[in-house]
Order: sequence, then structure tokens, then C-alpha cells
Amino acid sequence: MKAKPVKTQKTKSTAPATGKAKSGKIAKATSSGEKTIYSEKDLAEFRKLILDKMEEAKTDHALLKITLSHTEDNGTDDTSHTFNSMEGSADSETKEETAQLALRQEKYIKNLQNALVRIENKTYGICRITGNLIPKKRLLSVPHATLSMEAKQAQKFNQD
Repeated sequence: MKAKPVKTQKTKSTAPATGKAKSGKIAKATSSGEKTIYSEKDLAEFRKLILDKMEEAKTDHALLKITLSHTEDNGTDDTSHTFNSMEGSADSETKEETAQLALRQEKYIKNLQNALVRIENKTYGICRITGNLIPKKRLLSVPHATLSMEAKQAQKFNQD
């Protein structure tokens, strides 16, 4: 008979995890009985959240691409008698900002796809630096996160 995973969530622990998140191996429960991977139920919840966010992101990305390609206008934006070089530079700046937003959206979609792969590999929610479980609250707000807040803050501190 298979034992069910422990429902507690690991936040800080002195006991080392027995698995290695970076190597792709699935982490197991620690000697103190703390959970180091999410249950199938939790992973299903995260999968649904990620798929919903990905659908929204793809819709936003498509709208940005339409804006960049000007497929909805009639092609007369620059024929108005009020069109001048100042409007042209503002138009160019807006187009550049839209292009940056589209690239950022593409990166976000890719990160969400990678999170789905981690769910399939059962490595989702494991901090790639510490190997500890990332708190569920963080993953619900940033579902593509690969670092716990402690690791992210330490990384930021080391960059400064």
C-alpha cells in the first residue's frame, strides 16, 4: 500500500532534502517527515492555474501583434494634414514600447510552458537553489517561479 504525502509545507528546515531538484530527480520526504514535493491534487491545481494564465497571455500577445502590424486600421494614419514629425516620433516610440511588451509576453508564455514541463516531471515548486519546496502562496501568485523568496532575496543581495 502506498503512503500518502504529508500535507505540511516546508518553509525552513535544518534537515537536508534527500533528492536533488537541479538534477531532475524527484525529491523525497525528509527524515523529519516534511513534504518536499507537491501532491497530485496540488499539481493539478497549479496546472489549471498555469493553463488559464497561458491562455490569457496568448490572447494579450495576439492583441499586441495586431497592434504592431496595424492590420485593423485603414492605412490613412499618416495622410492626415495634422500628421507631422512630432507625431511620427511619438508613434515610433509607442510602437517600440508595444514591441517590448510583446517580447515580454512571449518570455512569460515560455516560462509558463516550462512550468508545465516541471509539473509533468514532478519537480514543480522545488527551489532550484535551495532544493526546498517553494510556498504554495508564492506559486499561486507567480506560478512560473523557480526560486523561493529566500533564494531570490539572496540572489538579489549578491548582485548588489
